[in-house]
Amino acid sequence: MALDVTALSNFNNEVAGELLVKSVYGGSTMEYITVKEGVKYQEPINLMEVSLYMQNGTCVSTASGSLTYSQRNITVCPRTSFDGICLKDMDKKYLGIAALEPGSYNETFAMANAYSGLLVNQFQKANDQFLWQQVSGSYSSFGGTCETDGLLRILSSGSAGSAITDSAQIVGSTTASLANLETMLEALPTDVADRDDLTFFLSVGKFRELISDIRQQNNFYFDPVSVSNRGGLLEIGMPFQPNVKVVGTVGINTNRIVLGPAKHIVAGTDLMSDFSEFQLWYDINTDQLKHRISTKLGVQVAYPEYWISNNA
Repeated sequence: MALDVTALSNFNNEVAGELLVKSVYGGSTMEYITVKEGVKYQEPINLMEVSLYMQNGTCVSTASGSLTYSQRNITVCPRTSFDGICLKDMDKKYLGIAALEPGSYNETFAMANAYSGLLVNQFQKANDQFLWQQVSGSYSSFGGTCETDGLLRILSSGSAGSAITDSAQIVGSTTASLANLETMLEALPTDVADRDDLTFFLSVGKFRELISDIRQQNNFYFDPVSVSNRGGLLEIGMPFQPNVKVVGTVGINTNRIVLGPAKHIVAGTDLMSDFSEFQLWYDINTDQLKHRISTKLGVQVAYPEYWISNNA
């Protein structure tokens, strides 16, 4: 007697299957910069500068020097994520046994914590991309049309209103070598040379290129354990430069390398907690689990003249 099993599906032990959550992000550029809360649409960053003029100290009677106030406006964009998922779609799958509570009213979701964590991680990634890549007046998948530029535009000598200084020796260079970064440090204005927040920002790929270059030079003083890996961010202290960090971020998607005082970058938002808190609820009218993330975000640089870029 022949055994006919063609009507049966092949065995798949779903009970033994492990659910792996796709985590994509763990860090944020906003950890390094200044955050200004309470911005509903646009607010100025007030700047103060003193020009000191030294003259002959004998019988001085002529006032000299100046105190100058100026402003750079920061404009924020309202950004929202909204979605609804029908949990009943899992009823036909074995996954529904693990994810859903008994009963036909699927008001609870056993994987809500993992789902919430993924939403926050994805939101952090989108924020970094927005901070660096946004182009004023054009549509962006990171938040729609908005009248603000990201840091890649602001920290560029070709952008209107920017006074950034290019490091002439490496303009156009796409190599993230230790020598090129040291050249940028040499060209950095001495007025900010002693700051403890001097930071190189570059892409994750360029960061790994730098680490490879350090290794190939047999720089045995370098400790690989000193590389901090936090998902979307990589960080290392610049060799022999105790007040300089090198940060790789998914926000940068080009060959650009920029250097300057990180705290001179100001991110504007309405409320800081908006970046970690959001709404997750069951809507009985549509029988869906819904989420809404809503915030405002914009960025500006107080003194672009203190930044160096390869402009690649």
